[in-house]
Amino acid sequence: MTIHPTPIRSASMAARRPEPLTVQLTSALAAQNAAWTFDNLPADARMLVRQCLLDWIAVTLAGAQEPLTHMLAEEAREQGGFSHATVVGHGFATSCRQAALVNGAASHALDYDDVNMSFTGHPTVVLVPALLALAEARGASGADFMTAFVAGYETLCRIGAAVSPGHYALGFHATGTIGTFGAAAACARLLQLDADDTATALGIAATEAAGLKAMFGTMCKPLHAGRASADGIMAAQLAARGFTSRSDAIEALQGFAATHGPDFDPRAALRLPANGLHLRSNLFKYHAACYGTHAAIEATRQLCEQHRLTSSDVRRIIVRAPASSDGVCNIAAPRSGLEAKFSLRHTVAMVLAGVDTADMASYSDSATNDAALGGLRERVHVELVRECSALTQAEVEIETVAGTRLRQRHDSGIPATDLAVQQQRLEAKFRSITRSLLDDQSCGEVLDLIERLDELPDLSPLAGLLACQPPRTRRH
Repeated sequence: MTIHPTPIRSASMAARRPEPLTVQLTSALAAQNAAWTFDNLPADARMLVRQCLLDWIAVTLAGAQEPLTHMLAEEAREQGGFSHATVVGHGFATSCRQAALVNGAASHALDYDDVNMSFTGHPTVVLVPALLALAEARGASGADFMTAFVAGYETLCRIGAAVSPGHYALGFHATGTIGTFGAAAACARLLQLDADDTATALGIAATEAAGLKAMFGTMCKPLHAGRASADGIMAAQLAARGFTSRSDAIEALQGFAATHGPDFDPRAALRLPANGLHLRSNLFKYHAACYGTHAAIEATRQLCEQHRLTSSDVRRIIVRAPASSDGVCNIAAPRSGLEAKFSLRHTVAMVLAGVDTADMASYSDSATNDAALGGLRERVHVELVRECSALTQAEVEIETVAGTRLRQRHDSGIPATDLAVQQQRLEAKFRSITRSLLDDQSCGEVLDLIERLDELPDLSPLAGLLACQPPRTRRH
């Protein structure tokens, strides 16, 4: 990776004319989605589904205690509804759509959930809430859940690839927009819809999809994930009832692609991913902040460890990050814990101060407004670099008090190749996050159920464990 120190103020992108269509993309993706079966899921894909579910449970149990989740849960209680699906961490059940909305927002509330850069978004937080709610209501098996997850994941990433990078660069939060397609596709597969009805579900999703990056740092960002999940359920269920939509909603004149991005490329959606499956490029978070900050965090951490630096040794830090960071994770002076998760300056300052960036408590409002940490933040300068396009890359340069200049580059966009090691890291993350939320017995039961996911006749045992209210709640 080469990053040239040419700072710019904002990203620029020339719009490209879309290529003439030679394929009905929506129908083609719907046919692929409907063709997935459990038997044709590779062994590593099954393991990755389990890992995505484990990670989702951890961040959702913790996110269930956030103020925004309490507000959504209270709204769901007031509205009422048939008790079809569990609201994680709140001790009650409600309609599938309401459960998906609350659980989806909870799972994205801490911004500690997984990522896939093919659509620059968070896949599991839109897929699992919808599938868990629908599977619980319908008594679907663990194998059905796994099949639908992979189907939805691949369809989501394929649509994202077709409208990237322009869609995200325009200001759309792909988790909310593209995520709606993914949730609809996953639920369509769980409902065993054929290709035609799946295309209808994707069409309904196309007109529901929404989410603005301008909302980053507010409660609306996690709401995007919840809405995508809830709207995806509705799209699939309406399609199953015979509701109509366009079967070419993605590629149609004035359809989703034409109105949501300048560089639509249907061939990118149909191209075989480099690893054979988009799921194999799933990235898990080990810092409780926006993924766009992770490369800078890692580069700073490596320099501090290699050269045994403390904050008193550092005169100035320059973070060279992609221009696209400006609308994602470049809040210069965060005022809340939520805003701190989207601040390159602040997260790098946390590393300098020896603050644990993996600990969710490090992102409280009080910690963010700590005077000493604010002083360190003033030493951090961000340069946005035109030549670097990948949001997962960064270069950090530290100027020491002694006058030495140290540089380190990092790319956080490389997926793990050793899934056993990744499993160990995810289990450690799970136990760390849930240590005050689940007792040891419940924690062990969750891990066991996930390990036997493909053998479960239904998901009610898992949902039951997730329904329990933790012994103490955490509010900022």
